[in-house]
Amino acid sequence: MDGSKVDGKTVAEHIVDFLERREVEHVFGLCGHTNISVLAALAESPIDFITVRHEQIASHAADAYARVTGKASVVLSHLSPGLTNCATGVANAALDCIPMVVIAGDIPTHYYGKHPHQEVNLHADAAQWEIYRPFVKRAWRVDRADLMAEILEKAFHLAESGQPGPVLVNVPMDIFSEVITPDSFDRIIDNTRALKKPSIDDETAREIVEKLAQAESPVAYVGGGILLAKASEELREFVEHMGLPVAHSLMGKGALRDDHPLVMGMTGFWGTELVNQSCLNADYVFAVGTRFKEADCSSWYPGYTFNIGGKDDKTKVIHIDIEPQEIGRNYPTEIGVVADAKAALRVLTRVAKEMYPNGFPRTEKKAEIADFRTKFKASNTEMQTSSAFPMMPERILADARKALPEDAIITTDVGWNKNGVGQQFDILTPGSILTPGGFATMGFGPPGALGAKLAAPDRVVISLVGDGGFGQNPSMLATAVELDLGIIWLVMNNNAFGTIAGLQKAHYGLTYGTTFPGTAAAPTNGPGYAEIAQAYGAVGVRISSADELLPALEAAIASDKPTVLDVPMINNPTPTTGHWNILDIYSPDKDVSHVAT
Repeated sequence: MDGSKVDGKTVAEHIVDFLERREVEHVFGLCGHTNISVLAALAESPIDFITVRHEQIASHAADAYARVTGKASVVLSHLSPGLTNCATGVANAALDCIPMVVIAGDIPTHYYGKHPHQEVNLHADAAQWEIYRPFVKRAWRVDRADLMAEILEKAFHLAESGQPGPVLVNVPMDIFSEVITPDSFDRIIDNTRALKKPSIDDETAREIVEKLAQAESPVAYVGGGILLAKASEELREFVEHMGLPVAHSLMGKGALRDDHPLVMGMTGFWGTELVNQSCLNADYVFAVGTRFKEADCSSWYPGYTFNIGGKDDKTKVIHIDIEPQEIGRNYPTEIGVVADAKAALRVLTRVAKEMYPNGFPRTEKKAEIADFRTKFKASNTEMQTSSAFPMMPERILADARKALPEDAIITTDVGWNKNGVGQQFDILTPGSILTPGGFATMGFGPPGALGAKLAAPDRVVISLVGDGGFGQNPSMLATAVELDLGIIWLVMNNNAFGTIAGLQKAHYGLTYGTTFPGTAAAPTNGPGYAEIAQAYGAVGVRISSADELLPALEAAIASDKPTVLDVPMINNPTPTTGHWNILDIYSPDKDVSHVAT
């Protein structure tokens, strides 16, 4: 819309002008009587409104969109049920530190407390915005039209600065429709779009570099903060110069290429012996952009992944993070630095090259990593080449890796497609895997693929998802077909909530409430995911033998059409070498984890 127009615009029209100036290209959401004034303004705008059939699809798609673009995504929601439907995706974004601005309609201000249609006011009047308080960085209720401009400006700054995350701007529908002069929006036109991020000083950098240079067995431990800061290249340069072997959290997967000679892999419960033992034996852990979360740290039990803290610990921690609360939260820290990962690593690399121009080759550690990698891949060869049907999960992942280009974007969900991918699936382009980590939301992956494809239309996008996750919200297929988004959904179909079924079988000897009637090979009255895809207008293929998958994947990539591949899969557990406290709760003093079902 033309921002030069004078008086006579509604607040909704001013909002759309504001979004255009911020170069927003897509808004995700679903209509309702409280937000159609904004939709009317968007109809005249170059911004595309991405219509979905359920608000959770909108927030998951917006989450993935922000991960790919690195900028705050925008969600437009209706009040009450629209806002609560949207909440799971917003909370997922919050726990993974993804920037998002949610603009929600609300009841008219003159009806506060009268309990009009769809108002939530059982405990307080005008309190809809409080629904989001536990998981957004801030929630605003806009009480005056002339405050809209500065609230929006603050919302985008807060969503994208510090530790990123979602914010809520809650707008009564009468304020959307109020006509105001452009003065309040004109005042912020020249304001900065992005805040400068903190770095570190040379003195701190020298202290860190000296500690790592003198360490006998240092390890770099990186998390999703590297990807949020777009700092993969800076990380690579620093660890290569210092010769630091790299371990990563689940959210840190893809911070460096998995085939990089210094990358050991993911830590914790689903980590490998090499990475967990290397972290246990480290005298210094150089941590960047990580929270040291439970599953990544084997529930913080000593002796499994880290030996940090306690009277017998041998490991010291250097921790760099943009959020002060993350430093020292789970492990004591010798040097804690509040800084942006990208900026800090640039300084560290420059200082390291000045102090130690020849670097640290650490050839023995590289050889150990290469040897382990060779043996680990060999140990999986039988499963990865198995002709068993239903298919082995390892074969599914191996065939997917063969078919996909290096820069394909992969969205995962929960179960094998998250844990197994973290352990066994090579990510070859930093930032190309989108995983629900903190909230671990089942159902994130399929709609997340919508946002990823919209953000990167020229890249192959595939959703690796279980039948449980895909079945949560298949209506995202409607949006994909309407927009002709060439996404592939590979349904790893074990006819169960497989990971939980394996856990329940191991500890309780049954699978009550965790499996569906029948088997993966022959489900009883189960959904036909290929037929569901076809009903929505997408391509749907049910794989009937192991050898069919690879050519089907290649054909789906070549077609660039929305495609669902329904792949029956044996429910084998992902191998584990770490620990998870829930096992002690279920089966105290017993060595039991998951089993096949």
